[in-house]
Formats: sequence, structure tokens, C-alpha cells
Amino acid sequence: MMSPLHARARRLLVPVAAGALAIGALAALPATEAHAAGDVVKVTGTQGNWQLTVNGSPYQIKGLTWGPSIADADKYMPDLRSMGVNTIRTWGTDASSGPLFDSAAAHGIKVIAGFWLQPGGGPGAGGCVNYVTDTTYKNQVLDEFPKWVQQYKDNPGVLMWDVGNESVLGLQNCYSGAELETQRDAYTTLVNDITKKIHSIDPNHPVTSTDAWVGAWPYFKKNAPDLDLYAVNSYNAVCDVRSAWEKGGYTKPYIVTETGPAGEWEVPDDANGVPQEPTDQAKADGYTKAWGCITGHKGVALGATMFHYGTEYDFGGIWFNLLPAGQKRLSYYAVKRAYGGDTSHDNTPPVISDLSVEGGAGNVQAGRDLTLDVRATDPDGDPISYEVLDNSNYIDGSKQLVSLPSSNLGGGRLKIAAPDRPGVWKVYVKATDGHGNVGVETRSIRVVPPVVNGTNLALGKPATASSFQGSYGDCPCTAANAVDGNLSTRWASDWSDPQWVQVDLGTRTSFKHVQLVWEASYAKAYTIQTSDDGQNWRTVHTVTDGNGGVDDFDVSGTGRYVRVNGTQRGTGYGYSLYEFGVYN
Repeated sequence: MMSPLHARARRLLVPVAAGALAIGALAALPATEAHAAGDVVKVTGTQGNWQLTVNGSPYQIKGLTWGPSIADADKYMPDLRSMGVNTIRTWGTDASSGPLFDSAAAHGIKVIAGFWLQPGGGPGAGGCVNYVTDTTYKNQVLDEFPKWVQQYKDNPGVLMWDVGNESVLGLQNCYSGAELETQRDAYTTLVNDITKKIHSIDPNHPVTSTDAWVGAWPYFKKNAPDLDLYAVNSYNAVCDVRSAWEKGGYTKPYIVTETGPAGEWEVPDDANGVPQEPTDQAKADGYTKAWGCITGHKGVALGATMFHYGTEYDFGGIWFNLLPAGQKRLSYYAVKRAYGGDTSHDNTPPVISDLSVEGGAGNVQAGRDLTLDVRATDPDGDPISYEVLDNSNYIDGSKQLVSLPSSNLGGGRLKIAAPDRPGVWKVYVKATDGHGNVGVETRSIRVVPPVVNGTNLALGKPATASSFQGSYGDCPCTAANAVDGNLSTRWASDWSDPQWVQVDLGTRTSFKHVQLVWEASYAKAYTIQTSDDGQNWRTVHTVTDGNGGVDDFDVSGTGRYVRVNGTQRGTGYGYSLYEFGVYN
């Protein structure tokens, strides 16, 4: 059901991080807020009429995946309870997990405790294991996981154990053909072996295993009969899970361990060729739709832990988190309504109904002024303040958001300077209401080098360099690539100082402007030099504080040869130029 590309947006999927937590405040909680030790959790019922029970009472999982640090558990558990959440899910269980289980239990919340198996997190993540031959790894997890079960099985915060995350799908990143099938059989057999060991230690908590698509379930049906129930991560396709279960002839119920709005792998590309992120309203509707489809499969779907109760404030955090940087979004309140939390007195976020780039988002000149047109309203009449940020994920894989200086021109118009580096960027507008709520919308822009008046004298002319990188990756990266007019090719030097690239204009020529378009490996210090003979050089421009992107400057020079002479690299790599333009 899910494309292998889903891993692109899923950098949040990590095992629970180590951390310490003081539980000093727990004693003040009413006794009714905590479960008694020794809870018995069971999957009961008959084919198509199952339910989960805790100490004999029905229990529908109304959950969220857990993102904050363990040290912040007491800070966020009351908020989860106010949302109607009764369950959180983790991806890893280790020596640090006890305080999280304790805090959850003290606040009336239970934990689906995960165990991480490679390659976890879907295709492209987590490394590869040979589940047929690597007995060392298999023995390690067969020893380690039951150890933590033994330690935590009587903790009242534990609801069930979840062995592995998206590994059946993820194995396609490691193997193909018949070998892939063999590995998937071996992996799911190991899951069953782990399940049997867990059951022998802890008969009072169910065991499941999560994967990223229901295509994993036939392997579990064949090789892991000891699982108590199945689990799946499914986002925009979650409403198809019921049909897959019915057609698969399964004899166990399931839970949805991740769901929410459409991810990168499920949306069409925008005009700039990158996944078109859903609006805040569409994301909120995604949670509502998912919960409706899950609860609609009565007696089989036993609940969900939707994705993601996280505060991470980055590319993936804006796509999926209910409260990035602790600010609540429309999706937060959609989940709260789905789970029966009281929203009648809530102050809710600003709603951005439209975000556009004046003049178009297809050819934005690097470093030039850019105006965003924002249409936003606040349901509670609160004044709205704005912040603009950008992200370079589709250029260099960075997930970081960078706040940009902006001017409010009035009427919902915000002026910023476009990024200095060519490529497709994402621009984010945050609208906050002063009450801890935020609306966020994003658009992509394609940044291009500024238009230069005049003729590029260097275009297509002979070029040479002190060195160039050979055949690997996108190379060979010869000097000629810097003067071919193509921003997808580059010259790249050896990883040392100094290095140079020069162009032969053919005859002694005057010029008045130079434009350099750097790749990520740029020059911090360099000179522009001219020569009539290619031997004796005159410096006509000096840069000592270069920061990459586009260097675009007027300079007067005359010569047959013009070169960029790099004297200090800005990174640990070589110098790398997409284009070296010399204009008359």
C-alpha cells in the first residue's frame, strides 16, 4: 500500500532516547488516576468480534505516538489526558524506559512499548541484516528484548509489546527477487520466536508487530502465528486497510500504529516538482478521516496511535507534528475531538486559507525581494503575528527550518529576501495567536540566479582547472561544466587549497560583471584574476567572507583569460561551481 518513498518524511521515527525523569509529583495524583500493578491485558472475543480488555474491562486504544523526551513526560502527560488519549506508542524499549512507563501510568495512560529491529523505519532506513545467516544479531535480540520484558512486565504503564517497525517493507532496500522473499520469511519467523519468548515471560500482555503496509500481513500470517494481533502504519491509505483485512482471510484483529494526513509519498508533486504538502485544514481532516475508518471496522480494528505527538520543529515536524515547538495546530484539536476530549472552551489556531507568491513561485531570483500574500483569520478574533521560515531539504537534505527577516506590508503581504542558493526551497508562514496556537502553511519556490544584463562571454568557451574530481557520483566534474550554462552540472576540485578554474575568452576582452553559482562546497576566500597570456595574473576582485550560494558582483577587468582562484574553502570538501559567468 505504501510507496518506498515514504521514508523521506519519516526522520522522526527513532527509538525512545535515553533520559532521566524525576517523578516527584506523581504521589499527588489521585489514586484513581493510576493503574494497579499487575494489569492483565488480553485480546478476547471471536472471529470478527474481538476486543482488547484491561483487567476484564473493554479498552479501545485512543493513542498518539510519543515524541518528547522522557524527561518531559510529566509535562505532557496531563495534556494527553485532556485530549482523551489513553495510549502512547514508542519505537524502542531499554534501560531508560521505566520513568516513561511510570509517568504514563500515574496519569492514566498506557504504553505500546516498541522493540527496534533493522531495517526499521521503512526503505532506506536502519541498515541491513541477513535474517537467514546472521545468528549473532538474531541471538542478540532474542536475549535483549525478553530482558526488558522481564524488567517492565509488571509496570502498570505497559499495554502491549510491539516487535519491529516497518522491517518487512524495509527489507526491499536490502534484497530483491527470491532472496527478498527468503529474508521476509526469515524476519517474520524471528518475530514469532521473539513473541514466544515474550509470552513465556509475560503472559499478561499481548504482542504485535508493526509494518508499513498490509502486504506484510501474509508473511506474519504464515510465519508468526503466535502474534496476538497485527499492526500497520498507514496514512492516506488507512481507509483501505479494512478491505485488505477482509480479502486476506485473517484470523486476528489489528491496530493502526501510525496514521494521519497524507505523507510525502502519497501526494502529487507541485509545479516545482516536489511533493505538495497538504494544508493545515487538510491535515486536520486527515486525522478525522483516519479515526472514522478505524472505528468503522468494529470488532476487528482495536484502535490506533496516530502520528505524532511531537514537538520537533523541522521539516517532518511541520508536516506531521500536532504541536511543533509546543504550539498547537488544527490537527491537535481534530485529534482531541476524535478522542472525545472537551474542546468547548478551547481557543483554537489561526486558519491560513491561502498562501501565494506574488509574481509566481517558478523563477525567483536569488537574494531579491519576494512578497508572500497570506490570507489568515482567527476563529477567536485574536490578533495574528507572522513569521517566515525556509528549508533546503530538496537541495541538500537538511531538515532544519531557518527564520527569515520579514516586513509586514499590510493586507496580509509579507516581504522577505529570497534564499541566495539556487534550487527548490520550501517557504513556511507561521501565524500565531498569542495563546499557544499556530497555523502553518508552506509553498515551494524555485530559486534561480539573478538575471544579468549583457552577454555571458564565458558560455561554452574552453575552460581548464588546477584539478577536477573523477568518475563517481555526478562526476566527472570537469572545468567545462562551469561554463556550459547548465545548473545541474558542476566543476569540483580536489580537497585542498589553493585551487583554480579559468576560462579562455579567445581574445583580450573587457567585462563588467561576474556571477558565480556555488554548489554546497563553496569558497570562503577567493580572487577574480585576469591574464593576457595565461601565466601572469592581475587581481581585479577579492572576496574574504564568501558564504556560498550566488556571488553576483560588478567588476571591471580586461584579459583573454579570467579565473577564480580559491584560497580558502568554506567546507572540508573541494571547491564546487555550477556556473562561472563573465559578462560584458
